[in-house]
Parts: sequence; structure tokens; C-alpha cells
Amino acid sequence: MPLKSWHQVIDPRDDLKEGKPLDTSEFAVNLDHVRRGTAPDDYVDAERFFQRTYLTENLLDMAAQTVRRLSGITTETTPVFNLATQFGGGKTHSLTLLWHLAKLGTRALHYQDVDRITRRAGVSEIPTAIPAVFVGTEFSSVSGRGEPGEPIRRTPWGEMAFQLHGAEGFELVRAHDDAMVPPAGDDLNKLFRPDQPYLLLFDELLNYVSNHRHYHDMGAQLYNFMQTLTEFVRSRKNIVLAVCIPASELEMNPQDQADYERFKKMLDRLGKPMFMSAGRETTEIIRRRLFNWTGLPAEAKPIITQYVDWVREHRSQLPGTFNVDAAREQFEASYPFHPQVLSLFERKWQSLPRFQQTRGILRLLALWVARAYQDGYKGSAKEPLITLGTAPLEDSGFRAAVFEQLGENRLEAAVSTDIAGNKNSHARRLDDEAIDGVKKARLHRKCATTIFFESNGGMANGQATLPEIKFSLGEPDLDIGLVDGVMQSLLDSCYYLTAHGNKFKFSTQENLIKRFTDRRAGIAPPRVQELVDAEVRKVFEKGQGFERILFPEKSGHVPDRPVLTLVVMHPSRRLAYPETRALLDDLARHSSQTTRAYRSALIFAVADDDAPLREEARNILAWDDIDADAEELHFEPEQRRQIKANALRAHKDLSEKVWNVYNTLFYLDKKSELLEDSLGRIHSSQAASLAGYYLTYLSSKSEISEEVSPGFLTRNWPPAFTEWSTRNVRDAFYASPLFPRLLKADALRATIALGVTGGQLAYVGPKNASGKYDPFYFDHPLSASDIEISDDVFILTKEEAKRHIEPRQLTTLRIVPSQHSTEPSLTYTFLANGFDQHGDAFALPGPVTWSTTAGFIDALGKLTVGEDEGTFTVTAQCADLSATATVSVARRAATKAAESNPATTRTRKLAWSGIVQPSSWMQLYMKVLARHGANPKLKINVRFELDDEALSDQQREETRTALKELGLGDLE
Repeated sequence: MPLKSWHQVIDPRDDLKEGKPLDTSEFAVNLDHVRRGTAPDDYVDAERFFQRTYLTENLLDMAAQTVRRLSGITTETTPVFNLATQFGGGKTHSLTLLWHLAKLGTRALHYQDVDRITRRAGVSEIPTAIPAVFVGTEFSSVSGRGEPGEPIRRTPWGEMAFQLHGAEGFELVRAHDDAMVPPAGDDLNKLFRPDQPYLLLFDELLNYVSNHRHYHDMGAQLYNFMQTLTEFVRSRKNIVLAVCIPASELEMNPQDQADYERFKKMLDRLGKPMFMSAGRETTEIIRRRLFNWTGLPAEAKPIITQYVDWVREHRSQLPGTFNVDAAREQFEASYPFHPQVLSLFERKWQSLPRFQQTRGILRLLALWVARAYQDGYKGSAKEPLITLGTAPLEDSGFRAAVFEQLGENRLEAAVSTDIAGNKNSHARRLDDEAIDGVKKARLHRKCATTIFFESNGGMANGQATLPEIKFSLGEPDLDIGLVDGVMQSLLDSCYYLTAHGNKFKFSTQENLIKRFTDRRAGIAPPRVQELVDAEVRKVFEKGQGFERILFPEKSGHVPDRPVLTLVVMHPSRRLAYPETRALLDDLARHSSQTTRAYRSALIFAVADDDAPLREEARNILAWDDIDADAEELHFEPEQRRQIKANALRAHKDLSEKVWNVYNTLFYLDKKSELLEDSLGRIHSSQAASLAGYYLTYLSSKSEISEEVSPGFLTRNWPPAFTEWSTRNVRDAFYASPLFPRLLKADALRATIALGVTGGQLAYVGPKNASGKYDPFYFDHPLSASDIEISDDVFILTKEEAKRHIEPRQLTTLRIVPSQHSTEPSLTYTFLANGFDQHGDAFALPGPVTWSTTAGFIDALGKLTVGEDEGTFTVTAQCADLSATATVSVARRAATKAAESNPATTRTRKLAWSGIVQPSSWMQLYMKVLARHGANPKLKINVRFELDDEALSDQQREETRTALKELGLGDLE
């Protein structure tokens, strides 16, 4: 049963299902917009926010400490948090969580996972706190902030005071705001009420510092304020300060970098640095943000089980970095993604300068999931998991997002030319031309896409290893062995793909394939055909079992011998050509100007198409030519190694193509017609040689046998033969399609020897002057070497052999006729005949004693019937044997004149002629002729005639051949 597609098991969020365009800002919340209620609903709506938020260990710890601190508990709490993760790592999202907790208080317990926070905090309720938010990218000290009717705030501390206690709070620091000087601890003590919990959230500080560094020295003033505020917060038991410093490091100038280090050292010294997500927790964040995730669906478990089984079965082919023993946990932790998808960002992309850790992953995966969902429901893609190979690189928006994270737009050429940028991309074209299994799985595109992601990232000399590729592509229904062939096809076609051993990379530089493509176009056709012919000969030279005739063009090119012969047609003699069929028929029927006797000995191998052979031969010649010019072209050592490897591989591919195209055999069927037998697609891995593969295949169909049993000979004994010459026996296996073809004619020697040793056959020489076979072996040990194949040596059946070696003895007495009807007073003479144990006539050893109940019978068997009517018996006795005949006596109204009884005189001559129906021929032989078959004086004259307009030349030739096999003359 096929595995369910991931989109049938789990739903993406609605906007992704609808395919709405997303940008990074969807996952980059602005805390000030949350405060104002203008952020997306996913952040403003508390219920939706908590549903899509996964509490990582550090986030849970920070939230629990915040709740404890706001509750007035100072043990095991930190008043100041410095959220330090890579840009895009989820810091602002964490601040938003604290914002909702502070605003909602205990009401937040109605939402998903909030109870985990209170349990960790050791409290039953959440105090409502007064929050204040400062976002450095939003606030300008030059223009200030203030709605109509509000005081204008020009400093971070003025804005904080206004948010905490409105105009009243601002008045407490107005002088400091006007003077652009931060308040001191005493001033803050007046602002913050002792029994009121407060939550202070500062985000993107460095952006503010960078923009205001030279405006009233506000960069330095903010540093002083944050130091004072931090010290003050530490002195109170119900205030929490959480700070996020960084902008993107790529956007920092030297002054920004110096300020960043100053703020970080101060906050790390006075507060606690927090890293918001790591490892598996990133996966949970992604699942919450992209899917309607409530935990691993039950329907996913059997899918994961099959993947785990596949991983264990193929563990030797997987990357050493993957823990096979923990496969189930890793698949469950990443579903619906393949573990390699999410681990890629940790293994290879994390060091990219432009990579935004959580936010960057979310952006890419959101585009990915949206496209994959559309392809799954509206297209033909049915993927159990979202894998690296299914990344929608054909989508220009997705490609742009990838290149943005990689910081390398020049890769566009590699993607569009080689992977999926347009319908003529190499990987896409290879899939369209591939076998069904590869085409359906889109295996070339998946391989190429996987290589692209694995080989492009922040690591130096990034490459995708073959185990990484196989692991990313592997699934329960995939034949992983196909990947090697797919990889080779990509290397042979792609312009930007390079290989170093089993490591692969897409880069911005063209590879040798482009030069190869140009050189290949100039190869002359005669060179190609010469190489094709040589390779076909080379392939068919290997293996045992057949005599071989290659590329015959006339019937005289194929000897007429009783030897199993493989006839290999020239590759240009394509299967579909009518002239190929005509040549095959001529080769099978004739040998030069005569009829072929041993037609069944021939097995014909025909190529269905020689174009693939010419294509591969052209590849070989192109690589060989490039290799010959390598010195002149100044190739690097690695390129030279690759050229030689490509040439060697091209030679192997040509050999493989010979296997592929020679997949049709012709041979005689049971009706003596040429049978076309298609073997399907053949690979060189299936046998040591192509001839050997044919032999195994035909043997499995009983068309070829290594041996036959003596019983086979007795079951198929020609009715016309009492003795069967060993040569005719051998010839039957290569002339008659009713017999299996013997792999080696010498096997017949062993069969005959076994039959003679076991008493199933006799092996005899010609008859001597006394009419006896000499020599005569029956039920006697013989070896195969003792057997001669000749017209003068014969085999006999067991029954016939016994006729010649057992002493004849009288075993049966018969009265002829066994029934007779007559009238009273008439006479009739009966005969008594003797027969031996074989049913042959046997002279009676003495006189016959006759008796009857019908009247009187004399010593010669002459019966004189009495006057009584009825049924009577006649009995004959001789040598302890007796026989009985029945006599029916009845009067007739008128009788014919008595006729002389032919039985009164013994017949000394038998002769008969007449027309016999074909259906009665065997009965005539068995009931009449067989009785006298041992008599050397028996003469049989046969003439048959068949006058039918429907009689074909083939039937005429077959009849002539059969007569020849019997040593008889030709037709009239």
C-alpha cells in the first residue's frame, strides 16, 4: 500500500495552503507594532500566538523566571535578560511572549502551553504587569513621538516613562528628556511604584545607537541609561528587563561593532545572556509556525516506521553523521520534513554571513511548503516527506530567497541550466527521458536539487557526498541502486556540476561537459560504427554454452550443424525493420542452397535499436579525443583524472547499452515458426555475460536443457522405429522444436549410459550375420565415454531389449477365431496359435487337444455341429495352457451355399493394399504392422499424396527435412 503524502496527514497554515506570497517580514515581528495592535494577527491575537509558539527550553526558562520575578520571587530568577542569538534567531518573538504574559496575567492560562510556564515558575497565577516597549528601528529622537494631545518624547527614557504611566510618568523625566540626559537611579525610583510589577522590553538597540551616535551623543547616553536602568532593575524584586541588541552583522560598521561589544559586555555582566533556540527546538518552532501542529499525527507513525526500516536496511550507505539507532526519534522530531532538510541549516548553512537562523529557515520553508502543498493537491507530486530533493527551485521566488540567504546570485545560471529553472534544464530533461521508475520519482531533479543545497553554504569547499544524497532521497518504495546511474547521467549532462570521487558540487563555473559536448558533435560516423561493431563482438565473446556466429548476411554464413548456436545479428539490423525479419526467416530455413536440417539449433539475438550504441560510442570517442589533447589544452590534474574517469565510464556504458538493446531473441516454437521473445530491459549486473544470461533465461523456459533423462527418450520414441540410431537421437534435439535443445550434444552420451545402466534402454551395434545385435548392452554398467554417436549404433527400448535377451517361452494360447456363428450340422475349422511373453507368435511344442460342447471336434480342430441350437464352447489345450472360443448355433430360413472355409488351409503369405485415413494410420501400424515388425521378410511400400492449394513452401520444406532425417529419399 502506497505511503500517504505528508499533505494528507498534516495541514499547513491557511495562508500557505492558499499559496499567498510570503516575505521574511511575516516571521520578523516588530514589537512596537504588537504593542500598537498593528502587527499580523499571528502576533496580536494571543490565542493564535501561543498556538504557533513552541516553548524551547530557554524560552520556557526565561518566561518562568519572568513570571516568578513579576510575582515578587527573587530566588532562582534573573531580573535582566540579554537575548543573544544569531540574527533572525527568534529574539523578538520571545519578547512578544513576555509582552502577552504581562498584559494578560492569569488570563493567559487559557492558552496553549502557558500552564507549563506556571508549573516551571512554581506559581498558580500570573501577575498583570505594566509593560513598556522600546524598538530602536522605530523611535527617532530627532522628530520625537507623540500623538495629538500627548507630550512629545525625544528620548528612550521619556518614551518608557510615558508608556508606563502616561503623561504623569513622563513629567517625572521631562527635564531629562528635554536635556537629552538619562535619569539617575533616584529618578527611576520615583517612576517605578514599589508594589507594581513592570516588564521593560528593549529591542534593536544598536539600530538606535547607529542612527543617533552623533545626535546629542545619544549613542553614549543610551549606554549610560541602560547601565543605570539595569542596576536599578536588579535592586527591585518585581521588575524584569529584557534587551535585544543586534542588527545584522553584515550591516555593522566599525563603530557599530564597537558599540555592540560595549553593550554586550555590560548586559552580560549585569544580566543573563539567553539563547532562544537550538537543535531540535528549531524544528518544533518551525512546525508550530508553518503547520496546524498539535503533535505528531497517528497517521504519521506507520510512515515513519517504514522510513526507519529502510534506514536500518541501508545503514551501510548512509552518512556516518546520522545515528541510525536513533532514527525513529529523528524522523519523529522532523516530520513532515526529512531529517536532512532541517539539519542542513545547522550542518552547512549556519555560518553563512547572510543567513538568518530561525527567520531565514522559516522564510524558505514557508515558500517551500506552500509550493509543495499546491503540487501535492493540484499536481502529481505524492511525497511522504518534504525532502531536500523536492525544494521548488523551479519557482523564481523561492530561488531568489535561496540566493539571498546564500549571498550568491551567480548560482542562477547553474540552477536554470542544470536543475529546474526551465523546461530544458538538464535534470528535468533527463527525467522526461528516463525509465518509468526514475521518471515518476523525478529522481534526476531530486538528486540535482539535493546536491545544490548540500554543496552550497557557508562551509569552505562545500560538497555533497554520495551517502548524503542517498539518505536525502531514500524512501521505502525507491530502489536506491538507481541513484548511482542517475548521478552519472547528471555528470554526463550538467554544465555546472563537478565531482571529486563520491563528492559533488554545483558551482558558478562551467565544467568539462561543455567542452565534451562541442567535441562530440564533430565525431565522424564511420569511427562510431567501427567502435560499435567492436564492442558488440567483445560483449558476445564472453561466456560459455553457445557456438557464436556474428553479423551474418546470408544463410551460407551460418553452418548447418547439430550444435547450439547463438546467431548475433548486426546492430543495424533493427528489430522493427521488415528486412530483418525476412533475413531471420531465410537463415532459419536454409543453409546456402539447401534446406537447413538443424533449424532448432539456432538462437537469434536481435537489437531493438542501434541508436543508443552509436550515442555511447560517440561519447567514448569524444572523451578519448579530449584526453589525447589534454597536454595541449593545459588541463589541471583533477580535470585530467576526470577525463580519464569519464572515458572509462563511457566504455562501460557502451557495454551496458549492448546488454540493453540486444533484448530480443528469435527461435523455433513448437509449430516450427520463428518465435519473437522479448526479454525486457537487461542489465549487466544480472549475469556474468550476455550469452550466459540468454542461456539461463532459455533454460528457465525449458527451451534449452543441459541434460535429459532416459525416460524422456522412451516417452518420445518414434512409433516407426524399433531401433533408433544414436545419431538420429542427437539430431532430433537440434532439428525438431518438439525436443528441447541440448546445451551440449555430449550430454546425450550420459543419458544413454544412464539408461543402459538402469535398464531403461539398450545400447546395441548393427546386426551380425545371424541377425543379432553386436554388441548388445542392456542393464549393464556403461559410462558416457562408452557411447558412440553414429548411424550404425542404436538404442532400443526396454521392452525391445528383453525380446532379444530373455529365452522365449510359450505363455499364451489363443483360438482363432475366438467367436463363431453357424447352423446345425455344419462344420468349421478352428486354429490354435501360441505366443511368447512378448506377444510374438510361438510354435506350439506338441499336439493340441480339442474339446467342445457343440457337437464333435477332431484333433485338427474341425468342428461338426450337432442339431441343438444355443451357445457352446470350443476348448484347446497344449502344454498346460488352454484357450476357449464361443460358438453360436441357430437355424436360418434360407442359407447360402456352403462356402469353402478359408481357415481350413493355413495362409503362407500376407498382402494388403488400400487407402488408409490419416486418423487410422497409427492403429494400422500398432495392430497390424507391429506384429510382423521383427520379421526381416516384411516389406512395406509407402506412397502418400497431399494435394492442397493451401500447402505452403514452408510445410513442403519441413517434410523434405523430416524425410532426410529418416535417411529416406526426397519428395517426388
